[in-house]
Amino acid sequence: MDVSVKFLGAAQIVTGSKYLLDIDSFRLLIDCGLFQGKKEDRLKNWSPFPINPDSIDAILLTHAHIDHIGYLPRLCKQGFRGAIYCTDASLDLIPMMLKDAAKLQEEEAQYAEHKQYSKHDKPQPLYTLKDVDMVLPLLVGIPFEKEFFLNEQVSFRYQYAGHILGAGIIELFLKGNQMNKKIVFSGDLGRSNDPVLYPPKKIAEADFLFVESTYGNRNLTDQDPRADLASIINETLYYNGCILIPAFALGRTQAILYYLKQLFKAHKISPCRVFIDSPMAMNATDIYNKNKDLCKASLFEEDNEPFDFDNLYYCHEQQASMQINDIKSNAIIISASGMATGGRILHHLYHRLPRENDTLLFVGYQGEGTRGRRILNGEPEVRIFGEFVPVKCKVTKLDGLSAHADSEELFEWLSSFQEAPKNTFIVHGEKESAEALAKTIKEKLGWNTFIPQYLESYQLFEGI
Repeated sequence: MDVSVKFLGAAQIVTGSKYLLDIDSFRLLIDCGLFQGKKEDRLKNWSPFPINPDSIDAILLTHAHIDHIGYLPRLCKQGFRGAIYCTDASLDLIPMMLKDAAKLQEEEAQYAEHKQYSKHDKPQPLYTLKDVDMVLPLLVGIPFEKEFFLNEQVSFRYQYAGHILGAGIIELFLKGNQMNKKIVFSGDLGRSNDPVLYPPKKIAEADFLFVESTYGNRNLTDQDPRADLASIINETLYYNGCILIPAFALGRTQAILYYLKQLFKAHKISPCRVFIDSPMAMNATDIYNKNKDLCKASLFEEDNEPFDFDNLYYCHEQQASMQINDIKSNAIIISASGMATGGRILHHLYHRLPRENDTLLFVGYQGEGTRGRRILNGEPEVRIFGEFVPVKCKVTKLDGLSAHADSEELFEWLSSFQEAPKNTFIVHGEKESAEALAKTIKEKLGWNTFIPQYLESYQLFEGI
């Protein structure tokens, strides 16, 4: 058996996760994510797929975030018809995520045409709701910790990864003609102190390892962010402002709601209204409640509704979303996307950025080239809907609410391996963070590491 890998995304960047394995004549894709951030990366979403999509036999997904699943409708549109495997909880989430992504793209294309800020006469979405319908029949849910055979020689198993509901580490087992081998894909690893989810499962062995490096060069010191969150909110409310939080509807929104409820109950923050301007966030919260067994037991023992409270309002319709713009004070607004790349958050940024009394609070990773990163870097104005909007509000961030393991937590997880993998591929991280993690691994563990480039190939096994 010969096995090789081709890196089709998330190589020295954080988005577009796609790793193509050729296992003799069997072709397997690990993740199928959308590129986000820099224009040069986003344009890859529009280019023909680097290999023939109908030559792929199956896809394994680590979790339901768009940078890991968002290219699926595009791939199916180009001819892929194989099975798409994910955890059972991800199976609940993926249809919602893809439909929301398609709806947003359709709306943004229509809005761009209406406002005439696109260079195209008739801007088109990357894919539509109709394209998403091609994906859904191909999805297959798999329980955690159950080995599933793709064929007689290839099987896999999901282990708990934390990060978001349903996120899985993939253990891929290869039964060669001469010997058996194992490849591990970390996917995105969660934090050890996440308020909702358990820490990632420790893995003991792998012949080859693919590990994320989002925070490979940073330690996130905010182990319990509640005090800092309360301070930011109270200061803004004191000065008669509103707090705007860009947050992914899946994962971060639920963590924020949990913390806010705790703070309100303890009278640590002043009473105010909280608006969730994301219909998807409400659906995601329902799915979290449905999958209580994957959440920390203490979460629901303490409170049967940990993500709900009296002064919480969900904005279902566009009209309700627009009415939030008239609120000048005493409100917290949570909306997606988390990196301010699209969605309803753009309308709120358009109205809130110029307001000196308001606060823009980032609670997650901001990818290179994203609007969120540019604002955090201090750019005095950003382009929204074809216009340059001045940034006059207070801009701050809370690292403690991130869903990604930091450098210490990544090293702790890596240290659980009883023997060094033959090679460890550092993926899903910008160049600086990937290099920092590779250096730590070499110095402290003595392992071989490799930081791949986009479209680079690597021979894993030959004649096994």
